[in-house]
Formats: sequence, C-alpha cells, structure tokens
Amino acid sequence: MFINEENFKKDVLSKIPLRNEPPLPEDWLHIEMLERFRILRFAPIREGMNVLEVGCGAHAITTVPLAYLVGETGRVVAVDISRWHFFEEITSSAGLRHRIIPLKVDARELPFPFKSFDLAVLIHGVRSLKNEETMIKVFAEMFRVSEKVFIAETLPISKNQAQEAHLRMYNLREEIFEALFGEKDDLHYLPLERLKGLLEEAGGRIIESGVFEPNLPHYLAYIPRDYVAQIADKRKRAELLEKWDKAYEKWKKGAEHPPVGWIIAGK
Repeated sequence: MFINEENFKKDVLSKIPLRNEPPLPEDWLHIEMLERFRILRFAPIREGMNVLEVGCGAHAITTVPLAYLVGETGRVVAVDISRWHFFEEITSSAGLRHRIIPLKVDARELPFPFKSFDLAVLIHGVRSLKNEETMIKVFAEMFRVSEKVFIAETLPISKNQAQEAHLRMYNLREEIFEALFGEKDDLHYLPLERLKGLLEEAGGRIIESGVFEPNLPHYLAYIPRDYVAQIADKRKRAELLEKWDKAYEKWKKGAEHPPVGWIIAGK
C-alpha cells in the first residue's frame, strides 16, 4: 500500500492541537502518531477494510492513523478495557471519529462470535498485557475474529546513545509500578523471536516479519520522579530514586525510538 506521509501530516496531524504536558514537548502526540503511521506501512491494510485495534489507549495514537488509512469506506473497531480519557477529543479533532467504533471490552474475551475483521492490529501494546499467558490469550482471540494479525512492538536493543537513553528510562517502569502498586505496568520489551513464539503458541502461523528504525524521538518512557518518591519501602525508594536520576540525566539529553519489530501472522 502506498503511504504518503506528507498527506497524513497535512490532512490529520495539522488538525490535532498541541499538548502542554511538561516535560514532554508540545508535539509529542504528533510524533508518536507519525511513528505509528510509519509502522503501518508494513501492515496489509487496504482502503475499505474492517480493522480491529486491540489496546487503543487514551490518546488514540494508533487509532488515528489506522482510521486515515482505511478510508471513508473502512472502519476501525478500537477496543480497550479502561483507558479512554482523551479518545473522543483526539479522534474528533482529527476529523476521523466517524470511521471509529470504540468498545470498552477485555481483549481476552472479545464479543465477536466469528471472523468479523479483515485485520487485527496491536501496536506497542504487547508490553501492557501483564504476562505471557495474557499475551497468548489476546493473540488467540485476535486470530479467532480476524483473517490476519499485525503485531508491532519496540525491541530491547539500542544502536546509539539516544536509544539507550529511552531503554534506561523505560526499563524502570516495571519495577517502579510494582513497588508502588504491587503489580506491573508496562513490561520489559520482548525480543522479536519471542514475540513470534508467543503468536505460534496462540495458534498462529508467521507469514512475514521484519525490523525497522522509526528515526524519531521517543518521549513516552518518561515517568515523573514524584511517582518514585511515593514508594513506601525506604530502601527500595532510595534505590529507584538513584536509578531514576541516572536514567533522567541521559533521557533529558534526547531519547530516540529503538528499533521496532513487526509481524504479520495468520491462523
């Protein structure tokens, strides 16, 4: 599928307001959507498709480029179990809300009795699925309701200092949230071969896969220092504050998106 990035910037990103959320730059949402747009050039998407997006998230970061790519005759069914705070605002400002059907459901038990979609997509959401058992359940459901599945996730590798800065900050998230709330938030990134293995365990067949460099900044690893300061365990708090300070020194100099692995799979 031919993807014109400049048209996407003009037709969509220019309509979405900048966001004042320090220390993130005002255009962080635009940059993240552009990264998703670049990922989707590897997905088997055509205009008019009926696409399921798993884990759309509060900011519709993948939903917006997906809705743009399926065109006026296509539809995106976007599912998430809890994160919807800015979804309506962002998809409406992008001028694409009418192409999107949001559903608050658990992706481990999708409410579709048969193959209802041309493609099921999960981009940068594998890391939010708590554990490998949950990943397999979600993948199996995606295979059950869709002809093909497209998965993309950041890989735990760095090729320069800016990518390493992202990984150093990001890898603190799992430990910080576990210390704060007793459960993990985003997991550490998985190697591409492990992602393939989990898809196969879910009953899938790998059709094609690859790795690409987004060549964009990446800000979403950031977690406020105030979170760390709230950890009750004094020893753990001191340990993680020291780690956070060291990671932040590198992160504030500039963080870049590490390589992303992508997979197309079928049943």
